[in-house]
Amino acid sequence: MVDPVFALLVFTVLGTVAILIFWPRVGIAARIVHGERITERVLLEDALKHVFTYEGIGRICSVESLAGQLGVSTGKAATLLSRLAESKLISSEELGPRLTSAGRESALRLVRAHRLWERYLADRTGVPAGEWHIRAEQMEHTLSEEDADALASRLGHPAWDPHGDPIPTPRGDLPEIDRLTLAGVEPGRTVEIMHLEDEPREIYDALLADGLGLGTRLDVVSRSEQIVQLHAGGRDWSMSGVVARNVSVRVLPEGACADAPLQTLRDLSPGDLGRVIGISPACQGSQRRRLLDLGVVRGTAIEAELVSAGGDPVGYRIRGALIALRGEQAAWVRIERVEASFKASGS
Repeated sequence: MVDPVFALLVFTVLGTVAILIFWPRVGIAARIVHGERITERVLLEDALKHVFTYEGIGRICSVESLAGQLGVSTGKAATLLSRLAESKLISSEELGPRLTSAGRESALRLVRAHRLWERYLADRTGVPAGEWHIRAEQMEHTLSEEDADALASRLGHPAWDPHGDPIPTPRGDLPEIDRLTLAGVEPGRTVEIMHLEDEPREIYDALLADGLGLGTRLDVVSRSEQIVQLHAGGRDWSMSGVVARNVSVRVLPEGACADAPLQTLRDLSPGDLGRVIGISPACQGSQRRRLLDLGVVRGTAIEAELVSAGGDPVGYRIRGALIALRGEQAAWVRIERVEASFKASGS
């Protein structure tokens, strides 16, 4: 004969287990299903962004390229593309999938969230540069449009991410950029790095390890299909053509030299105008955040206006406001001088 107390105990245990497993929304089974749905949504969003990225570089996404990017089977990649087509986010054409207007809007929201989060990591945290992309890959799926707008406001509505890519506006506007890479620069010219491609990660990490970043200046000594010879900082080295194509640059005027000292705000005299090209990597933490909060971001015009009686600090006019910076702070802000004609135009 079964002990009633034992039977009640068994019933209670089984009932508790059943509740833990099958309770709506919070039970183990519900959480597993929810997790699978989230994973599936992330895969679909990553697939959509892959189509967007390929369109941006003039290539057509294929089942194979998508499978390789997401690390899934070709069968799973084909299923993802089919689901995007069913949702009218892409159209299936003879050459391959193309974004619809709705698909492009959705992709731009993801790109905006990703690049804003990278900007946040670069400007407001001590996260190493090599980690920005992978962390932003995770966060882009969790930020709502409202979250992204709030983050943009907190960061001062930046126009560029830390790699030099434009950040889409809330309306989805994204400027077209004609990029010149190191692999296409004529020998004998000096260039400034405008963009570092952050994929694949191995190449990006190698560029960072080599001391390269936005604003770095390089002399292109010679070039072939396989190798680009460079000079900067008193040293010479070689870069493979494959890596060089991941570095976008602008060619500086004749006579520029990579070893010439960079000008900073400290070099401006009252009445001189400069445009910010970057903040020194030596400026970190609260000092860097303060400069960014004051609007000292790439492309901003700053005029030296007042010098204190002791010569330090100096008053600078930025976006209509007058701010005071000590000499050591002004030396962190790298600039290029702006001609008088630019100043007179009020640009």
